[in-house]
Amino acid sequence: MRCVYTDLDGTLLGRGASLFRDAEGNFTMLPARALEACHRAEVEVVLKSGRRKAQVMEDARLLGQTAYIYEVGCGVHVDGEETYLGELRPQDGKSVWQQIEDSGAPRMLLERYEGRLEPHAPWHLDRQFSHLLRGLVDLDEANALLPDDLRLLDNGSISPKETLLGLEGPPHAYHLIPRGASKAAAVAAHMRARAYRPEDVIGVGDSREDLDVAEVVGRFFLVANAKIESPGGNVEITEAAMGEGFYEAVVRSLAETR
Repeated sequence: MRCVYTDLDGTLLGRGASLFRDAEGNFTMLPARALEACHRAEVEVVLKSGRRKAQVMEDARLLGQTAYIYEVGCGVHVDGEETYLGELRPQDGKSVWQQIEDSGAPRMLLERYEGRLEPHAPWHLDRQFSHLLRGLVDLDEANALLPDDLRLLDNGSISPKETLLGLEGPPHAYHLIPRGASKAAAVAAHMRARAYRPEDVIGVGDSREDLDVAEVVGRFFLVANAKIESPGGNVEITEAAMGEGFYEAVVRSLAETR
């Protein structure tokens, strides 16, 4: 094994987005021990997150990593070089975020799903690419309303919000991004940059967007809190949740490949 691609919130990080808390909020060292095991085995760890670049960059720096994926795959940073994915690019002084805003698609979705969808405050601010929303909507229906160069993706469930009452289940985080951008495409781009083969790498995550990464890696793990039925194939579900599930995925993979 040469690389682990891992989501942050709900996967590597536990309750409160802490590396040192498990799913119940208890202190745990297992995620850090998994990172230590990767370091000792010379396995690269690449963060793949829906967070803004500045956030993911700082997390990658704390872990001593020089590559990371941000805004659900719209951007890939490898050793100081940036690659942007998707059908839209910054142009004419406008960011991709601004171009999506100008299209009217975010406003249309918020009006169509009033009471069911809202900006994911405060994390929706200062973004380069994706419009970050939260709520609970029919994803296929929502995508059918969008122009061909955009898509809405589900990046996993989040904690209940007082502003979203009466939903049938926990709200989800949604990203409105250019079509062609995805975590899977970003992982594939990083693999090409490093000359990794699918059998050299694993992926870990907790959302349907993470699950798509299974198509480009040799082995993929859904942590137990994902609440997604495994499609089989190269996808496994860990017994533990969040960071302890990440530990399980790493230790199992290292033990079986060395």
